Amino acid sequence: MDPLVLVAFALLAAGVAGSVLPLLPSGLLSLAGVLLYWWATGDPGFLLLAVLVGLSAVAALVDWLAGFVGARASGVSTRTAALASVAGFLLMLPTGPLGLVAGVAATVFAVEFRESADLSGSARRAGYATVGVLASAGMQVVLTATVLAAVAWLQFA
Repeated sequence: MDPLVLVAFALLAAGVAGSVLPLLPSGLLSLAGVLLYWWATGDPGFLLLAVLVGLSAVAALVDWLAGFVGARASGVSTRTAALASVAGFLLMLPTGPLGLVAGVAATVFAVEFRESADLSGSARRAGYATVGVLASAGMQVVLTATVLAAVAWLQFA
């Protein structure tokens, strides 16, 4: 097998791993793998290449916006969601995915409780935000694994 194709598959596999490991840009790694594979082999054709690039781009967006979207989906204000996103990102750097989840949940809870003094409502919104962040990791796995599977099918079919 061509060494560039091997590197492309390594990038695609790292993209899937990056869906659950901290600080690995899953979508960008998948995108690099797809483009390198295309450059080395000329496959896939334009339409499938566009789809795979699109899936990789969506995975990157999900990765970058997970905290914000998860918090926003819980019904909090845009301000609270932005604060939760920043806190999750900053805590992710030293502590990994647990810091991301804990940062989003704790920030949503603290801000909501400060504004409403509603313990159960604040906890519910923090729980929804946490589920949203975890769901984004699942979505990244599905997207990046689909891209990897499509390129593997092209190579080995």
